[in-house]
Amino acid sequence: MTHQERTSRAVDNTSAAGTRGVLRFLTCGSVDDGKSTLIGRLLYDSKLLFEDQVNTLERDSRKHGTTGEEIDFALLLDGLEAEREQGITIDVAYRFFSTSKRKFVVADTPGHEQYTRNMATGASTADVAVILVDARKGVLTQTLRHTYIARMMGIRHVVLAVNKMDLAGHSSGRFHEIIAAYLKVAEGLGFDSIIPIPMSARYGDNLTRKTDEMSWYTGPTLLEYLEELDVSSSVAAEPFRMPVQWVNRPDLNFRGYSGLIVSGTVQTGDEVVIAASGTVACVEQIVTADGYLDAAEAGQSVTLVLDRELDISRGDVLAASGDRPEVSDQFAAEVLWMSEDHLLPGRSYLLKIGTTTTPASVSALKHKVDINTFDKQPCTKLEVNEIGLCNIACARPVVFDPYHQIRDMGAFILIDRFTNQTVGAGMIRFGLRRASNIHRHAMDVDKATRARIKGQSPAILWFTGLSGAGKSTVANIVERKLTEAGLHTYSLDGDNVRHGLNRDLGFTDVDRVENIRRIGEVAKLFVDAGLIVTCSFISPFRSERQMVRELVDDEEFIEVFVDTPIEVCMERDPKGLYEKARAGEIKNFTGLDSPYEAPVKAELRVDTSELTAEEAADEVIEYLLAREHAK
Repeated sequence: MTHQERTSRAVDNTSAAGTRGVLRFLTCGSVDDGKSTLIGRLLYDSKLLFEDQVNTLERDSRKHGTTGEEIDFALLLDGLEAEREQGITIDVAYRFFSTSKRKFVVADTPGHEQYTRNMATGASTADVAVILVDARKGVLTQTLRHTYIARMMGIRHVVLAVNKMDLAGHSSGRFHEIIAAYLKVAEGLGFDSIIPIPMSARYGDNLTRKTDEMSWYTGPTLLEYLEELDVSSSVAAEPFRMPVQWVNRPDLNFRGYSGLIVSGTVQTGDEVVIAASGTVACVEQIVTADGYLDAAEAGQSVTLVLDRELDISRGDVLAASGDRPEVSDQFAAEVLWMSEDHLLPGRSYLLKIGTTTTPASVSALKHKVDINTFDKQPCTKLEVNEIGLCNIACARPVVFDPYHQIRDMGAFILIDRFTNQTVGAGMIRFGLRRASNIHRHAMDVDKATRARIKGQSPAILWFTGLSGAGKSTVANIVERKLTEAGLHTYSLDGDNVRHGLNRDLGFTDVDRVENIRRIGEVAKLFVDAGLIVTCSFISPFRSERQMVRELVDDEEFIEVFVDTPIEVCMERDPKGLYEKARAGEIKNFTGLDSPYEAPVKAELRVDTSELTAEEAADEVIEYLLAREHAK
């Protein structure tokens, strides 16, 4: 076929309507299993490439290709220079094409374990997962990891594409051996269908055409299967949900609430409810950039005008009044962890669900998944690319539906509060409903009253630094001087609380996080009592110190960084801990085999290698007096 004929055919196919609707699928699997080659060959054999694309592909194959004189179809999608140099896919590459039967959106996702987050991104909107397996290597750990993530992300159909059959002698026995190994662990995940297809993506065998080399295979080609698969979306049939993205107020005469409808339909005259508050209103108008509508459905971005003004803002969810979503501050969720820093129960992250962002933490880590067997294993943390079932506690109630019911209402991400990096992706399984049974009781005597009686401003003086820096010594002097001045104080010390409140905790990272979480809650109670409380804790992680800071009002948390060099601390070694740690008698010792994250913007820094403990305490007192004078 000439280039002109190929271009004409591509134009004809692109303009075809596609009678079965849009199918979104992704290719995934381990590194170098042929994902990009499969898509490139599929587009080429389907006559869906334009002349300039073919010319570019031929030129790039000569420069970057790995297939000799033949076209390297992987280069059609491996667009990044780093990918071409390494021969792997790093980013998610999307392609849009259509045949006479349907339209397709295909995502080519990376196979390398380092880029598992990219695979999860591609799977989050896909209907089908085409999971490739190299016929020579068989089922690998990454094959199973991608299978489990596909199930997590709500994908119901899997194509097991056993690729490179030409390098396995087109062996029927090898094909069925791989099928048996895969189904042994994947069948229990509850997919609606798992269809195995033997193929050679490089030569196009069983992609768009059958081959005599594998005449023993009587099933469909990949394209035939994808064209005929019924993935009719039920999103429009689900209850109406629209997270509010912004309040549309161009002038004094118009107020509307804009957002993307993620499920269901809405018509003028329908009753809708603000999910969190339960307030009901009627839809007066449905406004779009193209004008007014009588009705709108999932996938459309609209502005809803209601029959009365309500307190609605970004993050609220408008829902069908007769079928409200859940509202809770605690829920169980599966989490795919994406960061080199471990997920630690008790650590505070930002949770983003829909248009809502709120502080949240893992209150319990129930188990993680053995990715080779899908068995559940007990654990205390999640490492990068591990998957676990967690209980999540949010700082305030959030609106959601379980992920398996409405994807967009049950998916969330976890964000590191300091780097602003996405560190986890989660799918809500069910609400824990604890928020509906527990309510704060309003008290007649509040913090302001208690502080006024004592004639002082309550605060947390948080002393952080390495062991031996002098935190407890300085804090003790500060409390003594404040007491002598007639102020009301209390002291919380790292060693003292481990004799009682925290006697059940060790010194792993997980235990350290929980240690500070408990102390933070206790210190908050002392502040509520109107006291000035000194807290002397190594508290090695910025996240936990920030968590305590956010428990109280602005200016009620004063971080005092006792910034004494580790060499001085080791020389002092008042408790003999450094000596024991270097001898291997103490594990996870901060500063040696466990990290200390120094404060970035502490209110006060003192160095007890340059100041005496009395002088350091005087600097703290002087800071407090200056702060009071400024008020």
